[in-house]
Amino acid sequence: VRRRVFAQIESFAIADFNQFSTASLITRSTNDIQQIQMTLMMLLRFALMAPLMAVGGIQKALENAPNLTWIIASAVAGLLIIIVMLFAVAVPRFKRLQQLVDKLNLVTRENLTGLRVVRAFHNEKIEQAKFQRVNNELNGLNLFVNRLMMVLDPVMMLVMNLTSIAVVWFGAWLVDAGTLEIGNMMAFLQYAMQVIISFLMISMVFIMVPRAAVSVRRVSEILDTQPSITDPKQPNHLPADGVGKIEFRDVTFSYPGADLPVLSGINFTAEPGQTTAFIGSTGSGKSTLINLIPRFYDVSAGQILLDGVDIRNVTLSELTSRIGYVPQKGVLFSGTVASNITYGNQKASRKELEKAAQVAQAAEFINELDSAYDSSIAQGGSNVSGGQRQRLSIARALATQAQIYIFDDSFSALDFKTDAKLRRALAKEMKHKTMLIVAQRINTIMNADKIIVLDEGKIVGQGTHTELMQSCRIYQEIAASQLSDEELAQLAANVATPSSASKRSATRSVRRQKGVAR
Repeated sequence: VRRRVFAQIESFAIADFNQFSTASLITRSTNDIQQIQMTLMMLLRFALMAPLMAVGGIQKALENAPNLTWIIASAVAGLLIIIVMLFAVAVPRFKRLQQLVDKLNLVTRENLTGLRVVRAFHNEKIEQAKFQRVNNELNGLNLFVNRLMMVLDPVMMLVMNLTSIAVVWFGAWLVDAGTLEIGNMMAFLQYAMQVIISFLMISMVFIMVPRAAVSVRRVSEILDTQPSITDPKQPNHLPADGVGKIEFRDVTFSYPGADLPVLSGINFTAEPGQTTAFIGSTGSGKSTLINLIPRFYDVSAGQILLDGVDIRNVTLSELTSRIGYVPQKGVLFSGTVASNITYGNQKASRKELEKAAQVAQAAEFINELDSAYDSSIAQGGSNVSGGQRQRLSIARALATQAQIYIFDDSFSALDFKTDAKLRRALAKEMKHKTMLIVAQRINTIMNADKIIVLDEGKIVGQGTHTELMQSCRIYQEIAASQLSDEELAQLAANVATPSSASKRSATRSVRRQKGVAR
């Protein structure tokens, strides 16, 4: 079951994860399944034995003293009434218990992942108090439920003792009347205890089942969730001689439940052998746009074509095999440097992974490590710097030898010297590849073959740096906010082919934007 749950979670689209918190998914795949496992083990242990003991005990009791069987019936009825009363109080708490485990995992996870921020603002006591509140609530509810269940043990002993007293008391009358022999009475007492013990076993199962039922529902919610992005039933195939041409045709996208689209009317083409860059203000839709290409989300309207084929009509494995993706935040897995670089291409040779590291400007610091490519990487890459994580993430994408490379602001942690070396190496290696770059700094994308400017989810400009400096107000504002007049003049002088008049026009436009900003 745990394997099925994990496989189901792995098949979720990004939008599907929003239905469950990460902490809840962890709880459901560990604690909830453990509750189910414990209940099943108890069922296997008692499911056959308890009914046989009960049926056999009742049969033998009837054979030895049928006049006393009402005592067993009364004891069992009283026991069932007590169990039902306990369940009525305890069962509603079981669901709350699992929710509190979710909450405790959430608080713990947030605190551990944000530990540096917590310490930077000296908020350890605040976080400890937050954890203590959740922990106290969980402990309080756990104690209440456990105490409630513990009541069952003395109740069972009381029922068994009262049953023994009743058998001896009323049996003695029958013995005195000559209708029952002492041996039969003692045998009846033993069989009555056997019946009570069998119902004790059954009650223990009944105690576990309601809590397990809550866990079953929570696990079933995961297993019953249909991934929103799946392979088509009759998939098409990408051309074997495809070159990695990407085309957006009137694409619109809205997040599930959102009233307004994040992207609307997106049209552009990214050609192989060219670098297509995206720039815009925060929240303009840059990352959302490129996340549509590997189908982290599906478009709400329009089409995305890869080599003329709608990406929704091909399998996810075939689509992602053509893409090397580098996220905004470098993500590494516990293992070695080599295992992280070859994560997307397990068949990569040593020479290929070293070449990928060299292009990503990671080879130098890797060779300085004690075991070089066999050096250990801690969970999340915590034993390397942010810039090193980004370079290893870039090397991982390059090792796939894909046709398309997506860099989602993946150079932000690099210093300018490393950034410049990396871009020169990429330009040399990507001559026939399609490269898509999301950037915040305008000076990092000036040499891109095509720059797409986004604003409020719409394309407001397309072209080269020189063209946009003349025609796109938003791009001019971005340039004015990031570059000085001297930098603008120097950069304009380095841009190839524009006429002198065009250069002067572009510089004047940006200076006017600076004046407006002032």
